[in-house]
Amino acid sequence: MGVDAVEPSSILSFSSAFSYGVASMAMVFVNKAVIMQYVHSMTLLTLQQVATALFIHFGQVLGMSKRKDLSMATAKKLLPVSIFYNANVAFALASLQGVNIPMYIAIKRITPLAVLVSGFLRGKGKPPTQVSLSVVCTALGVLVAALGDFSFDLYGYSMALTSVFFQTMYLILVEKSGADDGLSSMELMFYNSILSIPFLFFIIIATGEFPHSLVVLSEKTASVSFTVILLISLVMGIVLNYTMFWCTLVNSALTTTIVGVLKGVGSTTLGFVVLGGVKVHALNVTGLVINTFGGVWYSYAKYTQKKKMPRKIAPDEVTSPQVAPGSVLR
Repeated sequence: MGVDAVEPSSILSFSSAFSYGVASMAMVFVNKAVIMQYVHSMTLLTLQQVATALFIHFGQVLGMSKRKDLSMATAKKLLPVSIFYNANVAFALASLQGVNIPMYIAIKRITPLAVLVSGFLRGKGKPPTQVSLSVVCTALGVLVAALGDFSFDLYGYSMALTSVFFQTMYLILVEKSGADDGLSSMELMFYNSILSIPFLFFIIIATGEFPHSLVVLSEKTASVSFTVILLISLVMGIVLNYTMFWCTLVNSALTTTIVGVLKGVGSTTLGFVVLGGVKVHALNVTGLVINTFGGVWYSYAKYTQKKKMPRKIAPDEVTSPQVAPGSVLR
């Protein structure tokens, strides 16, 4: 086997991880820009899913992509994935209405804590000391940062924390579904979109968001700048979904988590100067530094843990990336 056999795999792994990191970082800012002007987050998520389904469908019609025919058995199996995915993105989008980007990223970075708790409850035993300490450090950073957040929004914080729960459940199912069913990232995207659309239509009607949201959207599209941002959001939703599924299937949910943490460092820094909404306070900055340090420490701890494992051992405990949507914040 030699270098020739290993190199393509290494390039593929790096490419998928790097692509996800760039798309994920960009998506947070794009969605924040849209939500600042258009508060109907569920309608935005519905539009993103419709755009994704149409893109994949016409791509197949034009011969640009290939996928297997839809299977009811597979659709039923992936239904929980779709439900958790949409719940994650919906709550994440809702949180962006009241939470600034640095704090949003800090809150989402405590996803590993949810993973450790769920693993303990499922009898997976005590995690390595470094992993436990890094997660505690990350959560402590969120608490300190929140104390210095002058723009504290209880609703926004609640939405972000709820998103953490659904994101954890979602990526665990993604990795398992891809491995068990042999689905490609494009096929997972298509199933997710098709299963999401009826559910989302029901939600926007039941909550009264529709049809008023479409009236507002029609008025907003009179602005060229908003229309451009909206179109970028729809396209980025497709790109982010694809790169996230691709990274998770080519590497693992662990790798996706590490990439999410690392891109969060850059996003947090940019979040202080892009789009506004951040009132700097010593506690807030200190907390974000602690949170970021904990996130990087966690990534290092999980990486070294994986390196020590024998090759044939089952995949690492699944964790979740920093989101997305649809897009988000996924």
